[in-house]
Amino acid sequence: MEHQISATAGTGAGLTVGLVVNPVAGLGGPAGLKGSDGADVQREALARGSVPRAGARAARAVRALLAAAPGVRLVTMAGAMGEDSVRAAGGSPRLTGEARPAGATSAADTRAAVAAMAEADLVLFAGGDGTARDVLDALRPLGADAPAVLGVPAGVKVYSGCFAVSPAAAGLVAAGYTPGAVAEAEVVDLDEELYRDGLVGPRLYGTVRVPADARRLSGRKTGSSAAGPGSAEGVAREVVSRMRPGVRYALGPGATTMAVGRELGLATTLLGVDVVEAGPRPRLLGADVTEARLFDLVRGHEALLVLSVIGGQGFVLGRGNQQISPRVLRAVARGGPGRRALVVLATQQKLAGLRGRPLLADTGDPDTDLGLAGHVQVITGHHESTVYRIAAASEEYAQ
Repeated sequence: MEHQISATAGTGAGLTVGLVVNPVAGLGGPAGLKGSDGADVQREALARGSVPRAGARAARAVRALLAAAPGVRLVTMAGAMGEDSVRAAGGSPRLTGEARPAGATSAADTRAAVAAMAEADLVLFAGGDGTARDVLDALRPLGADAPAVLGVPAGVKVYSGCFAVSPAAAGLVAAGYTPGAVAEAEVVDLDEELYRDGLVGPRLYGTVRVPADARRLSGRKTGSSAAGPGSAEGVAREVVSRMRPGVRYALGPGATTMAVGRELGLATTLLGVDVVEAGPRPRLLGADVTEARLFDLVRGHEALLVLSVIGGQGFVLGRGNQQISPRVLRAVARGGPGRRALVVLATQQKLAGLRGRPLLADTGDPDTDLGLAGHVQVITGHHESTVYRIAAASEEYAQ
């Protein structure tokens, strides 16, 4: 069942929304760690210079929610797990639970927080796929009495279907929610240790009920197996044929971009960001680099970003490649429109799977995303390309 909503759908009177923030979600992205699960990984991410961002993204969602539904009741945890975000958005929440230090929360804290909000009509949570699994675990015992949930994308990997396309979209979906108007969405599971080694992909972990608003939900990531290895190799040959000597190319994560590395004869990575320099003898300047290392490698040089599209979702930036930050984009664009810095790769099958939806950018900076909006050339095969629209995720579904 689907219901069209708008930012002016109602005042939110009578609606209770719970908010749970995983303060450490997303830390591993800029650090090149492919995830943020576990205290050791979080410490390493902080040591590499990552800055917590989940609270700020949750605040954007709450700001959109309160603007569209000022009468909504907000319930949240004290401190970094929700209160700080609500107050940053100008709200006054009802608090539950003891405040936990931002750097000392765990999966158990997330599960306890969600369980404490079982009486809410809707639970908003800010995190990634790992947080979504914790939310599902907390709700399983409630069965059909469990509240609906909705994810604010704030993690490194956001492949589950229970997330909105952007924080602002999450707020608008929550504002228009009518209790009972729900749809089923998939939550995926991923072993981060094996994932970092490129050995596994997402698998179905379970389903949750989400507000029925397919337009503003990102949908689950789909695999690329239907495209076939030949398609990826064709795209790679075309990319390499267009490379110019002396130019630096940052290859984003994905099987297609890894095929570009193979075509160059270089040992690039499947899930990291790698930097190569084209020429008669191509060079691998950096493998699986952090955001800071990437910035150093492209700053002051002619460079381009080679990015694949996440199947079924359309994201080009902001999902699994947070090393490519707004300052990296500015350095590569060198004062020009950001989209000119992009070399986008997708097979025709992958583009067809988007069903007319645009490619999306969600870098964490709305102004940077707006600078990317327009049309880009997408390489779809050997001697094949097409022009496709790319949009800022925060703006595309704001109405």
